[in-house]
Amino acid sequence: MQKIPVYFVPGLASSKLIFEYIKLPEDRFEVVIMDWILPEKGESLRDYSLRLAEKYIVHENPVLIGVSMGGLVVQEMCKVIKVQKVIIISSVKSNREFPRRMRFAKKTRLYRFFPTRIMQNVEKVNKLFPGNNVVKRRLQLYEKFLGFRDKKYLDWSFEKIIEWDRAEPDPDVIHIHGTDDGVFPAKYIENYIPVKKGTHIMIINRFSWLNEHLPGIITGETDIEKLKIKKL
Repeated sequence: MQKIPVYFVPGLASSKLIFEYIKLPEDRFEVVIMDWILPEKGESLRDYSLRLAEKYIVHENPVLIGVSMGGLVVQEMCKVIKVQKVIIISSVKSNREFPRRMRFAKKTRLYRFFPTRIMQNVEKVNKLFPGNNVVKRRLQLYEKFLGFRDKKYLDWSFEKIIEWDRAEPDPDVIHIHGTDDGVFPAKYIENYIPVKKGTHIMIINRFSWLNEHLPGIITGETDIEKLKIKKL
């Protein structure tokens, strides 16, 4: 049986390690995990996504799975390459699903002042929090999984997310989303597969749900309409 090619794109600044717990059956799926590349000056998200696709995608009709910002990227990729399926996790299908603070940031362009240097130096910030508390553990997660911290990339990424111009969702995109996502709150999301108590980092801490359900969602053996929430 020919394996199904599945390409994963991580979240903003995340390394391949965020997928270390995701295990698809090796006899059915061929998995490729993409890494971020540096954007070119003035490059659009679509052009960037095309360059990323040209660098990594070697199969015809692949399945694309994107997490957070990676979800935006795979939706841009499918505009220029033929795909079997697009699945996004902890992401959005259009800018209508952005929370109010992100819409405000777009209107005021406050995203230009986001302290990206904190993300570059998370190890130093981590040392400021002694002991074993929630903040400390969260910073340790960031330290482990943030693998691409170039300031040029970070500044570009925040701008491209906030300025994303997709106003209408693609009805063919399959959306998996945590009910407790703090970055993209579920109350703004429509037509998605809910993961109960899933947070924005559920690719790491709810991997068991994903390992159980992703194979059937990819192949179509799972009736995703039975899993979805449709808001009126």
